[in-house]
Amino acid sequence: MSSDIAIKVESVSKTFEIYESPRDRLKQFILPLLHRIFGAKPRRYFREFHALADVSFTLHRGETVGIIGRNGAGKSTLLQIICGTLSSSAGRVDVKGRIAALLELGAGFNSDFTGRENVFLNGELLGVSREDMKRKFAEIEEFAGIGEFIDQPVKTYSSGMYVRLAFAVQACVDPEILIVDEALSVGDIGFQYKCFKRMEELRRRGVTILMVTHSTGNILDYADRCIVIDGGRVTTDTHDVLAAVLTYEKGMIAARSRDAGRAVPEAQPDVSLDTLQAIQLANVNHDISEKRFGSARAIIERLDIFRPDGSSFDDKPVLRSGEEVRFRFTLASSCDIDEVALGISITRAQGGDVWGDNNIRAGYPIALSPGRQIIEFSVKLPISAGDYLVHCGLSCIHAGKREELDQRRPMQAVKFWSSREQVGVVFAPVTVSGESA
Repeated sequence: MSSDIAIKVESVSKTFEIYESPRDRLKQFILPLLHRIFGAKPRRYFREFHALADVSFTLHRGETVGIIGRNGAGKSTLLQIICGTLSSSAGRVDVKGRIAALLELGAGFNSDFTGRENVFLNGELLGVSREDMKRKFAEIEEFAGIGEFIDQPVKTYSSGMYVRLAFAVQACVDPEILIVDEALSVGDIGFQYKCFKRMEELRRRGVTILMVTHSTGNILDYADRCIVIDGGRVTTDTHDVLAAVLTYEKGMIAARSRDAGRAVPEAQPDVSLDTLQAIQLANVNHDISEKRFGSARAIIERLDIFRPDGSSFDDKPVLRSGEEVRFRFTLASSCDIDEVALGISITRAQGGDVWGDNNIRAGYPIALSPGRQIIEFSVKLPISAGDYLVHCGLSCIHAGKREELDQRRPMQAVKFWSSREQVGVVFAPVTVSGESA
């Protein structure tokens, strides 16, 4: 293998045997042997699930590669094969360099050992001498930030403490290859920031990084290259990370639309209260754990997002920082309702308000009549690149009290992209000039 290659995956496939019951597993262990002894044709008591099919790619030293794909696409299976914790059914994987892998919460930890003992245990598993681990321990302890719990059994740890200690060990032992599988989503936003700063430092030192995440915003921020896996196969492998993310997001939106079409019938002319309550109950975005509530006398039936050129978010599922965005609401009302407030807000995916406004503040009164009505908000959003959530709410003043008609929190996920990486929430690039003093 060439000296500039860190990982080489050649025609890797993985097939799992799926048994309907423990009895079938026992039958498969015993009966085929008896069938062969007596000259009968052996029978299979399982069905095959092909998690990976003929996967091939090469990672060069110093690359940061992101792997994305929907749940069940085979991403985690692939990483386990690369790390050697799972064997492939066909093909081969060649790895050159020390791998530090964070595959799942607490992997490699002994729950009865203390955090300190697990640090040294993990060091041995990674091939680091005890003397080297002693020298690195203070750095690992400081990075994990779990205080006196370092000397408590890890079975007493919260999920956040688990991942803090696990990542601290993997990131501080000078790996040549770092593999991270979605585990960082467990930590709080402050710790995630700390982890990604460490990953940036490792990148500068030439460490090869392979990351699997559902956050395509992180892929855009950190990856030099993107691999998309679908149905156990590599469908995209490109250095044009933005193009890969757009293709993936469009596929996810199309899949959600197909699922929604099966679960929820097309909008009907009927706008009776019973119908709107049924729509409110059925039309919920489960992908982002939407919470929806309200009297449903009127509802936010649909939200479409458009760019200045008229293209929709479904066609190009990444918004550019600073461009004008049009939020088009389809409202359905079962009766006459005055003094309606239609609001929208955007938060970070990890939490924290970013922006929000409503028609009342904009000086645009809304009164609803039985039927459907279109309302559009237009706004320029100078928001930094990343993953965000859109929350929408419809309310009114009824009998002197505020009435929640339809609250959708969150209603949709959106992704912003900018050509220039910045710190913080607001995308406001500076222009630099200078002159001799």
